[in-house]
Amino acid sequence: MRTVNRVATLLLAVALLAGGALVAVEALLAAAGHPGPLAHRWYAILTTTRWQDAPVRAVAAGVTLLGLVLLVAELRRWHPARLRLAEDDGWHLHRRSLERRLARTARTVPSVRRARVRLRRRGDTWRPRVTATGDPAARADVEFALRWELDRLAAPRRDPIEVRLLPDRRAT
Repeated sequence: MRTVNRVATLLLAVALLAGGALVAVEALLAAAGHPGPLAHRWYAILTTTRWQDAPVRAVAAGVTLLGLVLLVAELRRWHPARLRLAEDDGWHLHRRSLERRLARTARTVPSVRRARVRLRRRGDTWRPRVTATGDPAARADVEFALRWELDRLAAPRRDPIEVRLLPDRRAT
């Protein structure tokens, strides 16, 4: 979401800069006694436009819809980029880095070939969700390896680790 916010901010800044420059040029021309061509057009359009006109309602509906989409996008809970280790110490881990590290740890279990880890958050707690390809009997080994790695990283809580092992299709 950080990238989307930056792009939206950049587009808004460019639009405001261009609009401000245009208004400044029009104001300078009007102050010099030569109203610019846009001032006449704007005046004519704004004095003859009515709410009942279809283009006016379409633009109003589009702007309203865009505003609602942006509001929902801003209010949606996104995955955190950083995860706190403890309540007050200020230390954190980067979520994607931790996901990759835990996936590598899961792949160190002998019967696991591929692994993907997603960190889920419920309030201040977070827990790993592992989806791996390998022997389903190795679930306890994968969970043990992940708990060992989380202990090494000083993870704050011992939340449950969801391990889902899918049988390898190529082995059959």
